[in-house]
This record gives sequence, C-alpha cells and structure tokens, in this order.
Amino acid sequence: MAAKLRKGDKVVVLAGKDKGKQGEITTVMPKDNKAVVDGVNVAIRHTKQSQTSQGGRLAKAMPIDLSNLALMDKNGKATRVGFRMEDGKKVRFAKTTGEAI
Repeated sequence: MAAKLRKGDKVVVLAGKDKGKQGEITTVMPKDNKAVVDGVNVAIRHTKQSQTSQGGRLAKAMPIDLSNLALMDKNGKATRVGFRMEDGKKVRFAKTTGEAI
C-alpha cells in the first residue's frame, strides 16, 4: 500500500499528550506503523559522556503512531490523504482542498 505520510510532510497531532502540536516528519517506520516528528513526543534520555560527545540529559523525539497524525493542507488544517492518477502517475492529494501534495 502506498504511504499516506512521508518524510518531510508537515503534520498535526490528533491524539495524545501532544495533541494539537505541529511538526515535520523526520523518519517513517512503516513496519512499526510509526513516525518521528520534530518537537513531538519528546523524552529525556540520559547519556554517558564519551570522547566524541558531551553526556547529560538530552531531549529526543520518540516515535508516534501514524494513526495519531494528520497531514496539514496549505491552509494549516488537518486533512486526510487520497490518491488519484494524474498524467499516468499516482499522486497524493489533500481531501479538504483537492490539491495535489
């Protein structure tokens, strides 16, 4: 099945502790049905100091389920994603505006 959400997409969180927050997808894990979004679902990770990096408490964005994310259209509102054929190519489009993504 084609991916409705991809790396680089601007998304809004629909459910959970970060509901309403917006960000850009940095990583998608289709097998786990999860994605990592900038500034969303942030956890503190304690790391040991090494020769290359300073140790301490580092904020890290953790994966969030794809069902809790929705793509943002050009108006900044959450939209569902559809697929259609344009010039022999399958393209994604925003259901609210009908505009190709």
